[in-house]
Amino acid sequence: MNGKTKVLIGVGVVVLVAVIFAANIVGWRNQLVELDEQVKRSWANVESQLQRRFDLIPNLVETVKGYAAHEREVLTSITEARASVAGAGTPQEQIDANQQLTSALSRLMVVVENYPDLKANQNFLALQDELAGTENRIAVERRRYNEAVGDLNATRRKIPYSFFAASFPEAAYFESAPQAVDAPSVSF
Repeated sequence: MNGKTKVLIGVGVVVLVAVIFAANIVGWRNQLVELDEQVKRSWANVESQLQRRFDLIPNLVETVKGYAAHEREVLTSITEARASVAGAGTPQEQIDANQQLTSALSRLMVVVENYPDLKANQNFLALQDELAGTENRIAVERRRYNEAVGDLNATRRKIPYSFFAASFPEAAYFESAPQAVDAPSVSF
């Protein structure tokens, strides 16, 4: 083997190592892109279910109004919470606004317990079933979203992904509202 051949082999090895390293870099970045898209897709699913609940609420409130006219405070808090959901922009703002809405809806269900005629009303029962189904769907989509966030955030912190993580901001988890630890009181 002459010197020229050794140089060509050395250059070939260096080029091969550089190509392999570049391919790994592209693969690592692409994995972060996939995880980021999974978070966005999961958030879109959460938003879809939150929109479903958002659309059901006016019908539920109107049905309850006919029976519980003096429960204005609860109905007003639901209307205000729904308005804050409509005005929320970022995922964190939407999370906070929906936590307020969840709290207001739980207070509404406590009020409903005080109106036996309302609980027997077919429109209300249908709306309540729709809302319960929607709340279950929201819970499933929140869990899936949080799993996607966990995957992205954990991968962002791992080497070598952490070198590319700056272009993928850490995503926020959908957490329960602080008041969710207290069960609503029901009195008859």
